[in-house]
Parts: sequence; C-alpha cells; structure tokens
Amino acid sequence: MAQQRMPLWAAEADIDEDVDLHLAIGNYGQNGHYEDAPMQQPQIDEATLMAMQQHMAQQAAFAQIPDVVKAFIVHFHQAVLDNNLAEITVAYESGWNKYTEKFYSRTEWPEAEVIAPLVNDDPIFLILYRELYYRHVYSRLQPNIDDRFHSYENSCELFNYLLNSEGPVQLELPEQWLWDIIDEFIYQFQVFCTWRSKVKSKTEDELMMLAEGGPVWSSYSVLNVLYSLIQKSRINEYIVAQQEGKSPEEIAEIVGEYGQRPLYRMLGYFSIIGLLRVHVLLGDFTLALKVMENVELNQKSPFTRVTACHVATYYYVGFCYIMLRRYPDAIRTFVQVLNFIMRMRQYHTRSYQYDQISKTADRMYALFAICNALSPSRLDDNVANISKERYGEQYAKMARGGEDSLAAFEELFLYACPKFITANPPPYDDPAALALLIPPSPTDSPTQTPAPLPSVDPTHRHLSLFLADVAAQVQVPTLRSFLKLYTSLGAKKLANFLDADEEEIVQEMMLMKQVSKSVSRVPGSEKGLLDGQTITTSDLNFVIADNMVHIAESTIGRRYAGWFIKNTERTQRIFDDLRSTPLPQPPKTAPPAAATAMPAPAAGETHAKASRAGGQKVAWGAVKAA
Repeated sequence: MAQQRMPLWAAEADIDEDVDLHLAIGNYGQNGHYEDAPMQQPQIDEATLMAMQQHMAQQAAFAQIPDVVKAFIVHFHQAVLDNNLAEITVAYESGWNKYTEKFYSRTEWPEAEVIAPLVNDDPIFLILYRELYYRHVYSRLQPNIDDRFHSYENSCELFNYLLNSEGPVQLELPEQWLWDIIDEFIYQFQVFCTWRSKVKSKTEDELMMLAEGGPVWSSYSVLNVLYSLIQKSRINEYIVAQQEGKSPEEIAEIVGEYGQRPLYRMLGYFSIIGLLRVHVLLGDFTLALKVMENVELNQKSPFTRVTACHVATYYYVGFCYIMLRRYPDAIRTFVQVLNFIMRMRQYHTRSYQYDQISKTADRMYALFAICNALSPSRLDDNVANISKERYGEQYAKMARGGEDSLAAFEELFLYACPKFITANPPPYDDPAALALLIPPSPTDSPTQTPAPLPSVDPTHRHLSLFLADVAAQVQVPTLRSFLKLYTSLGAKKLANFLDADEEEIVQEMMLMKQVSKSVSRVPGSEKGLLDGQTITTSDLNFVIADNMVHIAESTIGRRYAGWFIKNTERTQRIFDDLRSTPLPQPPKTAPPAAATAMPAPAAGETHAKASRAGGQKVAWGAVKAA
C-alpha cells in the first residue's frame, strides 16, 4: 500500500519543533524602534561630488548645442585629421563665423570639455578649438581673469606641441589661420598688459592671482615664443637663400626638416612680423626695423598673401619711420599700402577682417597727414586728397604751424598710434610698493597715507617725445612762407617781419635747415629697412652770408608719365563700364495705319531736320525726346 500523505496543517507542529525560525529569518522586525533608525547613506568625498556635478552640467550644456553646430564641429575635426586644407579653410573662414553670428554673437561657444565627446577627446583639436574659443571671448565679450590666464595656458600648450615634439608635427593649417594665431597671441598679450597696469580697479582676488601668477603673459615669455619659432623654422636663412637664387635642394639642406614644412615656415615668417609689432609696442623702434632686415617690402613677399598681415606690416614699419623722424620713408610706406587697399577694396569686403583693415587704413591716413605736414611732398595726389578730406581741419592747423598746431598733432597721434604697453608689471608681490601706486581715497589723511608715485601711461610718454620734436619746428611753416617771397633778404629785416630778435631768427633758420634733411632709403640700393642716405626733403634752400639770406627755390616738375598712366587706367575703367552697360530699349513704334505721311521739307530746311521734326530716329539708339 502506498504511504498516506500527512495533511499540511498536521505537519505544522513538526516544522516548529525541527526548524529554528531565528536562524532562518534572524531578528528581522524584532527591533521595536526599527522605524526610527536612520538609514546609512553611501559616503562620497567632495572631489567625487564635484566631478559628478561637473559631468551633469556638461551633459546639460551638450544637450543645448544645436545639431548643426555639432555636425560642424565633427566635420571641422575630420578636416583637421585629414589635413584637408580646402575644407579647413572653408570651416575656419566661413563656417565658424557663420555659426558665431547665428548662435553665439552675444555668448560664449561651448567649452572644449563639452564638445570633447564629438571629437573623441582629440587633444590637438581641442587646443585649436580653445584658441578659437578665447579669440571669440576677447573680440565679442569681456574676458575675466580666468579667461586671461587660461588663454595663456592654451597658447603655451599649442606652442609647446609645435616646438617640443620629437619632430615636425603632421599638421597643416591655412596661412590665414597661422597668421591669426600669431596676431591673436600678441593681441591678448597687449590687452593683458594694459589691464594689468590698472592697479586701482583690481579686486582682492585679482590682486592675489596676479601676485601668484608668475610669468603669465610676461614680455620674456612672448618674445621667447616668437624667437623660438624663427629659430626652429630657420626662416631668415630661407629668405636669404631664396634671395641668392639657390636651388630647392640647397634650400632644403639649409633650412632642415622643420623649415621644409609649410606650417613652420609660415609661422616663422609671421613671427618676424609679430616681433616687429611687439618691439613697437615696447617702444624699441630701431630693433623693430632690425628684425625685418631680411624681409623685402614688395608685392612678392609672402606676407602679401594674407591681407591683414600685409596691412599690419606696412602700418608698423611706417610708424617706426615716424618715430625715427624719417618722414619721407614713412610717406612712401603709407602710399604703397594705401594704394593697394584702394585697388583691392572690392575683394576686402568679402573678408571677415574687412572692418579691421578699414580701421587700420583710416589710422594710416591720419599718420600720412602728420608726415605730410612735417615734410611736404607730392608723392601721390590720390592718397593726399583722401587724407585731406578725412582730416582736413587738423591738416590745415598742422600745415599752418604755430602753437595751435600742437593740439592737432596730439589728436591725430593719439588716434593713429599703436596702444603701447609697459614691459614690467606693477609689484603685485610687494604690497608696500603696490600701495604707492594706488592713489589715496578722499577720506584718508594725507599724513597717514604716503603720496602715490607718478605713473605715466606709455602712450602719453611716447606722445610727449613726439610733441617735443614737433614743438621745436612749429615756427618753420611761418618762416618758410616769408622766405618763399624773396630771393635775398636781410636777416634784420626778416626779424622785424616776425617780431623777433635777429639772433633768434638765425637759430630758427638753422633749425629749418636741419629739419629739411632726413635719412631716406634709396629704392634699389638699400637692403635693410634701417639703411639710407641723407637727403634734402625741402624744395627751399638758403644760405646766410654777411647778414643776408640768399634763397633758392627748386621746383619739382609734374610727373607726366604717372599722371598719363593713372588717367589712362581711369579711362579704361570708364570704357569697360560703358561696354558692360546694356543699351536702352527703344519705345514701341506706332502701328503703320496710324502713321502719317512725312511733310516735304521747306525751302532751306535739311532732310535731317525735317526727320527730327517728324519724330523719326536719326541715329542708332537715339529716340525722340519727350
């Protein structure tokens, strides 16, 4: 027989006896104060919490990026990976500016850490992206102290990657971008130096960061980068070898593996222009022209391929000539580049740097007016006329001379000069010395607070040096106007005309003879920009003998060849415009049924006159006037 199964309820007693329930379920629920006991939270350190919060913020920022911008960044990154110069150029000059205007005209682009997943955390592309990011912050927004420090760090990372790699980096960038990298590096250095020198406006945190900043944006670090790029690329040796007509094989052996790469060659070349700018900003005009010793100012030089670099080079070279009192060279420099800008104006409007080029051109017209007032010449009538149209009032005062002219010279100089900087920062690491630079507040007692040290702005320092030279010759235009009226004149009579002593007039005339001489480059004979010969810049010469002033005026004839060529080109342009203009359509003629018979011409009346009276056409394209 089969064994009978015990009912379930009958087996409960045996379960209670054989199984210890405390071992099976423990003391779960036995504690009377269970509901009051707090649950232990997992322990997270502060660094992990901040990282999680930062990650969540990056995810939120990434979600806010428009899809077209994400696609653009991916495409941009792929073009950089492939070294596709055509695609990089389009993305850099067109795409970046288009999306900036559309999405980020008043705000920052996404940070590099936010877009890093789109580019697989590519460190090189992220460095290039940060370069564009901080350039946008400086140009469209107001950078804070963190932006200033981080932009310097990113620039150091970029140049360390280019200079300290085991060999030439496999990276290709457009020449326009390479110039913008050097130009923006110097611009941010200039802006930082100007901001750093304003001690009074700094907060306590900014003062602390500047005291601990060390070599951030120091003049030495900036000059070191530029000179290192020049030495690494051996660009000066490359220029000299090309001028000597050496073969490509010889040039390749001279410049080495770095100099053969277009990236390093153009960075070295643009670094020369950058050194020109930095030395001008620091006030060393002779050294600024010295570093340009091997660069030729002509239309075949490599810097002409980038319009912004072309214009900047001539601007700083011309300004150096002004501060060295070589006004004829400055005039020749400005005329050359201003004529280039006028010829290429229709192409400049397509460039995203059109506004910058136009502003630099306006400043050069102002500098040209200064030079033309100090050393009158008729090198180019077009540039002179435009300069007089824009700054006619100031030019009239400067050309007239006298004490009133100094205000006009000062106005144009402050408008057109570079924004000079001070090489050394204020002593932020020495609170006692820094306190002397901060002016006391009105509530402070003069006996408790030491008098502040006089601080001279570098721009006004150079202005005072320039005006001191101008003030010495303010009477030259007046003296010149009297001398042009005579061929011989007594010194005493001339002194009576000018209400001055005879000895003083002789000194003024010696000064006039001195300022009419200048060192100038002779085209075709001098190589360096500092080379030149002493020439006479005035068409008025005189000698003093036996208290008599003998005057000889030399008249420069009109340059008919240049005038003829200029007007021939103008006539050709007018003719081309007329040929491209379509002819006017003649009005529809009346139906034949409505036509009336032409009356016979009267006696003595020509047939042509009768035809005009009848309203018929007398020549092709001509119709009856209403």
